[in-house]
Parts: sequence; C-alpha cells; structure tokens
Amino acid sequence: MKTVRSVIALFILLVFVSGDEIRNGYRSVKNRSFQSGEVLTYKVHYGFISAATAELTISDKLYRLNDRKCYKIEVMGRSVGMFDLFLRIRDTWGTYLDTSAIITHKFYRKIEEGKYRKNEVVEFDHESHMAYSKSFDNRKQQWKPTKTFEVPDNVQDLVSAYYYIRTLNFKELKEGEIISIDTFFDEELYDFSIKFVGREVVKTKLGKIRSLVLSPIMPENSLFDGENAIRFWISDDVNKVPLKVKAELLVGAVEIDIQSFKKGVK
Repeated sequence: MKTVRSVIALFILLVFVSGDEIRNGYRSVKNRSFQSGEVLTYKVHYGFISAATAELTISDKLYRLNDRKCYKIEVMGRSVGMFDLFLRIRDTWGTYLDTSAIITHKFYRKIEEGKYRKNEVVEFDHESHMAYSKSFDNRKQQWKPTKTFEVPDNVQDLVSAYYYIRTLNFKELKEGEIISIDTFFDEELYDFSIKFVGREVVKTKLGKIRSLVLSPIMPENSLFDGENAIRFWISDDVNKVPLKVKAELLVGAVEIDIQSFKKGVK
C-alpha cells in the first residue's frame, strides 16, 4: 500500500514551468482548461486488484485569500476492497488556487492511513516569499508552533502543481525535453524534473484519446523498474485532463485510470 500512495503522490507532482506575464507582482496565466465545478474520478489498481479510488473536485464557490480570488480544490483518496481491510486510507489534500496566477495561497492535508494520522496546513505569502507551516499534535490534541520557510517565486504545492500543468502550451515542447519546478512539500523545497516522452493514443474508460506522454525523472531506487518507469498520459486538447498513470515496479505495475470527467462551468 505504501507503493500505491507513492504513485498517487507522484501523480499530483506532475508539473511544468512556462513563461507567464507578470502583473502587480503576480504572474498572469491564461487558463482555458478547468473551471469551478469540475469533478474527476480515478481508480487505482495493482494488476486486476482494485486498491483505491480518488476524486478531484473544484468547488462551485470562489474564495478570497491574500486579497486574491481562489478556487478551492480537493483531492480525496480512499482504499477499497481487500486493501481496505489491511490498511484503511481516508486522505484529503486541498489547495486554494489563485484563479489568475495559478499558484497556491493555502495547502492542507488530512491523512488517515491505518493508525497513522497527520493534519497539516501551509499558508503562502508570495509577496514576501514565505511559507508558514503548522501541524496538529495528535498526542497533545493541539497545534504545534508555526514554522517559517523561505520559498522562491511561484512555488507550488502538490495539488496546485497538478492544475498548473493543464494551463501550459505543450505545442512548444520537444520530445526528450526536461523541465523542472520548485515545489514545497512536508516542510521541504523540491526541484522536480519531468521528461516529455511524446504523443500517442491511449485507451481509457472514456474511449480512445489522443494524449501527451510524460515521465518524472527518478533517482536510482529499489522500487521502480528502469527508465521511464512512471508514465503519465494527459489529453492532448484544451482540457489537458490526466487520463492514466502507470508505474512499472520490480514486481508488477500499479495503474491509475480515469473513470469519469465532469467539466466545470464559468
């Protein structure tokens, strides 16, 4: 189950950098790919065994943080079937995403995995390049002191990163091109690199769809099998919807497949 969780996290991390117009200290990103009210659902499976489900939703309502208009987006995952008997997972990850700059103003996650619990909130001040992180002490039943971190321009959290990728112009990418981005997670700053593998048609529950294929560059490890061990298929259209993830392990493969797509409304 730890392997399944790792693949889901990598799914959220898939993100790229592009040139954006800067206005009033914030960049301005053109977004025609998603809107309020969108819902995406996925199934996670290991071979023929269903392991978990995931749902990604954008609230119908807009919020205001740091005097900026924001989408509220949540990613909810839960184990199913026999996996649920061995390790019950009920996870919620969320972000308040700037509707214009497509950057996070607040990230949170509530993790329930077996007996493990984690409740974390990170608030971002992009003008001062600071992140403020706090977590809940389950033993003392109170919030721990807030920690402060310096962060670079347009830093992303794991959820906001996933939505930012959908705003990019993939026509400018060449096969084999590698792009990186700074992402803040678990009180650390990460530099992730992803390779554009190419284009192909992928078979999904929604039909055969033209897609972009991408692969995060992974350090040598004992979990994944070879180069391009993790691949992502994203619809090659204006919506750029993630359709499928496949992680080749030393023993078998874990896959995440789209089940439904409800388009939002402006």
